[in-house]
Amino acid sequence: MQIKIVHTIAILVIFTNSMVIPQSIGSYAKENNKLSISCGAVGIELKLCNAAVEIWSKNNGVKVEIIPTPNSSAERMAMYQQILANQSNDIDIMQVDVVWPRLLSAHTIDLHEYDPDAGKGHFREIIQNNTVDDKLLALPWWTELGLLYYRKDLLKKYHFSLPSTWEEMRTTAKAIMEKERAAGNRNIWGYVWQGRNYEGLTCNALEWLVSYGGGTIVDNDGKSTINNQQAVKALQMAASWIGDITPKGVLNYDEEESRGVFQSGNAVFMRNWSYAWALLQSKDSPVRDKVGVVVLPKGGANGNHTSTLGGWNLSVSKYSKNPRLAVDLVKFLTNPAQQKLRAMYAYNPTYPQLYEDTELLEINPFFSIIKQALSKAVFRPSARVDEYYNRLSYQFWSAIHNILSGEKDPGFALLRLENSLNHIKRHHGRL
Repeated sequence: MQIKIVHTIAILVIFTNSMVIPQSIGSYAKENNKLSISCGAVGIELKLCNAAVEIWSKNNGVKVEIIPTPNSSAERMAMYQQILANQSNDIDIMQVDVVWPRLLSAHTIDLHEYDPDAGKGHFREIIQNNTVDDKLLALPWWTELGLLYYRKDLLKKYHFSLPSTWEEMRTTAKAIMEKERAAGNRNIWGYVWQGRNYEGLTCNALEWLVSYGGGTIVDNDGKSTINNQQAVKALQMAASWIGDITPKGVLNYDEEESRGVFQSGNAVFMRNWSYAWALLQSKDSPVRDKVGVVVLPKGGANGNHTSTLGGWNLSVSKYSKNPRLAVDLVKFLTNPAQQKLRAMYAYNPTYPQLYEDTELLEINPFFSIIKQALSKAVFRPSARVDEYYNRLSYQFWSAIHNILSGEKDPGFALLRLENSLNHIKRHHGRL
């Protein structure tokens, strides 16, 4: 599976300038000619944002300031919360994680007040996620999914087929790892993923649970679903990887650290978000043209293939002095033409029709995998638990980390977690 990566931002500017762009919003721009936006932190993500914002800015006569934000999503959220708590207008438009629309709902505007058609054409499930109390609080910019990356050259070398279940993945990973080590590659591991004590571990563990039919952390009423034998089985499986096919250091890995190991050629399989594909196929990547992508394994023969839904959206602050201008910029940045441009850099679009686009399919031949995974994606329960999601996720990933590190028995840890989550529900009426 090979991807053609465009390595210059020039094509973005040329292509965007050639598009039919809506006429300037004139009177609004003349009266209120300044906006600020937080979008991206580093690298190509920030460059894409800068280029697109510059096009809109020139066509509308509006000065737009790009506000630097931390690369860490947790630190970015903390920054937003501090600004919004002070009802500051320092940031008009915020790039927000897929689990944040409800968390920030008290501080963001209903986009439908400015455009009743906002949100049309995007994947319905993402729009539903971004809708709180019938208010559309964010427009999707791109979507992310957990995927299984594999060294297709190594599977071919040792005559292994793609694993369908976690058990098959472990068997294949261990066999290839041992053969490669015997051949001299002593640094190679079978499987790397995100095991740090943070939100990424919530995403990984939720995939394990759902793949085994072990619950979704809480149900639609906020009641814990975590204390069951299938959940125990899923977590025993993951804990068994540590020190076997997975380095003990994975308990401190985030997305980039696991990608670094895999991209250096030192892992057979990797769980990561879809953004990693373009980086793995970059000109200087040691594993370029050696990598394939499939949906994550299922939990046994009767299990499920699933993937935690990630991705980023754009919201407008309730404290913006220029909400109409801000909404117009958000609509421009998230329109199909802009999303097509971003898709050339492996940012998955949120419009179904773009997954049938022949030009994009040539660049991103794994789009069929993305579309398949989207149909089976699982949402983190942020929409079910309102402002308590951060507390829930913290308790969840902490319990999982204790299990993976061997500090707690899975059954005992899940019983305590169940009691803790239900205690919160009883005292607050919901989580």
